[in-house]
Amino acid sequence: MKRLKPGCPRGVALTLVALFAAVNTVLAGTTPQEVRLLDGTKIPPAKIERMVTRLMQAGRVTGLAIAVINGGEIVYAEGFGKRNVEQGLPLTASTVMSGASFTKSVFAYMVMQLVEEKTIDLDRPVEQYLDKPLPEYEEYKDLAGDERYHRITARMLLSHTSGFPNWRSFTDGRKLRIYFTPGSKYAYSGEGIQLLQLVVEGITKRPVGDLIQERVFDRFGMARTGMVWRAEFESDYAIGYDEQGKPLGHDKPTKAGSAGSMDTTIADFARFLRGVVRGEGITKATRDAMLDPQVRIVSKQQFPTLSSETTDDNGEIGLSYGLGWGLFWLPYGKAFFKEGHDDGWENHCVCYEAPKSCIVLMSNSSNGDGIFKAVLEKVIGDRFTPWYWENYIPYGSRGSKKK
Repeated sequence: MKRLKPGCPRGVALTLVALFAAVNTVLAGTTPQEVRLLDGTKIPPAKIERMVTRLMQAGRVTGLAIAVINGGEIVYAEGFGKRNVEQGLPLTASTVMSGASFTKSVFAYMVMQLVEEKTIDLDRPVEQYLDKPLPEYEEYKDLAGDERYHRITARMLLSHTSGFPNWRSFTDGRKLRIYFTPGSKYAYSGEGIQLLQLVVEGITKRPVGDLIQERVFDRFGMARTGMVWRAEFESDYAIGYDEQGKPLGHDKPTKAGSAGSMDTTIADFARFLRGVVRGEGITKATRDAMLDPQVRIVSKQQFPTLSSETTDDNGEIGLSYGLGWGLFWLPYGKAFFKEGHDDGWENHCVCYEAPKSCIVLMSNSSNGDGIFKAVLEKVIGDRFTPWYWENYIPYGSRGSKKK
């Protein structure tokens, strides 16, 4: 950009400053507009900013990014707070953040493309796609002697009904086991998604990172998103903070993992959700299959995944899981959602089918989910998301939070 000459008229200078600010805003996400709530009322950007800032201060949230889609269009994408407190750096719509388990929804979308192309069958046992029996792979040797692994299909892996724990490292003995008959109930499992990555890479003979880059990131214009760390992310990325505000850094993965290695920005992930809610990249039939309920969820909370506590509290909203996405029903119709958690990171997104509206929340603070319930209610008018099942315990009662 050329430097303004000393004699440049003040009005021209201000116009140019405004122009470049607008360009930067558009590149990062979108010029903030009024947000339409589910009930049809609207909220202006200034009110959102005041409300979010107040909640973040009360909940001790370091940084938060929010994007909203109305009618299939991104109308709002903004960052609040700090991406790096120690250096005083602001969090913006173009700040790279850990996608955590948002990665799973992107992977599921790509897998559904392969299903549509008949590259993989959802109901064929996945071991039939492998070059050798599953227990002969080093990472799955613990399954030897348990014949139930023969039943596991891609449908079970995407709907989290495989019988696997979330991660073997969270279990006694740190060995991989099948805890219930595959297909019989829901238990969220990163292990299941990792197994499906092995299968997909075996079928396609290509790394999953390359497949997702071509089929999802490039398709939806997600220029600041990657399954592995890239040098260009260094100029603007967030670090995570724990509940006490201690910096935890930012993992920079060198190997793509379909369960959680994705880094992205709020603006980029909103582009992905816009594509999903519009039904881009897959046919309507494939999308309907992806968002068709596979299993009812009766667990009291999502985590710990193998807990035997059950409840009927979410029966009224029909809490279920589809293929890569959670599902529930509200007076405005079906909603689908995905969350992402890691130390120092809390993410949530939910889309409402009928109005083609979505909201995305990404925080670089372990306290972030303590304000999610309030943000969903105030910014989009969502009072139906099963916040207790999600473990989004409001910050005022954090002492009762179990994680």
